[in-house]
Amino acid sequence: MPRHVRKADTLVAVFARAPEAGAAKTRLIPLLGAEGAASLQNVLIRHTLATATAADIGPVELWCAPSAQHPVLCECIRQYGVDAVTQCEGDLGVRMQHAAAATLAIAQRVLIIGTDCPALTTEDLRNAAAALNGHNDAVLVPAEDGGYALIGLKWWDARLFHDIAWGSAQVVATTRARLTAMRWRWHELAPTWDVDQPSDYERLRSSQLIPNLDQAVHTPILH
Repeated sequence: MPRHVRKADTLVAVFARAPEAGAAKTRLIPLLGAEGAASLQNVLIRHTLATATAADIGPVELWCAPSAQHPVLCECIRQYGVDAVTQCEGDLGVRMQHAAAATLAIAQRVLIIGTDCPALTTEDLRNAAAALNGHNDAVLVPAEDGGYALIGLKWWDARLFHDIAWGSAQVVATTRARLTAMRWRWHELAPTWDVDQPSDYERLRSSQLIPNLDQAVHTPILH
């Protein structure tokens, strides 16, 4: 699919795994079942794309795993009018490094987000983009579990993505240490939370960020 980006833009890269039963939101399968966990992933992808496009800070790309040809992801691409790219092989660091390098070849700034943080707002995205318009080299939105919900960059460096224990509570601390060692200037927004464990799902239900969540999770995905 062609990529429609102007060099002056901030690009938002949304990392998303296809909502396949048994492969998506696996830690929530005991609570929701394999189909329910996949339906939740579908809901989160659409919520994130709605937020990213509504922020109106530049083009949005959906970075898809395992493939941008997955029918549900293709429907999301059509619905939200975004471009799509298939993620490369490798761990999360390899895939994020590849995305950062590829996007910064065609845009001045990139914000990389996942689909697990539904509390991330349009204002957060706008503030992150604004932080990169100044003297900052990077911007972070920490996650309460020790990861991060967003990383924004003006340029990429492999040190930000290599040899990091992804999924651990040390991700954002390690990233801060790397940024300090690299002598980069960065800005941090207020921390947010992600949806990964059963308690996170209950928090999402209570937040009412996604109306009719239970109904959506128990509605089969149409391929």
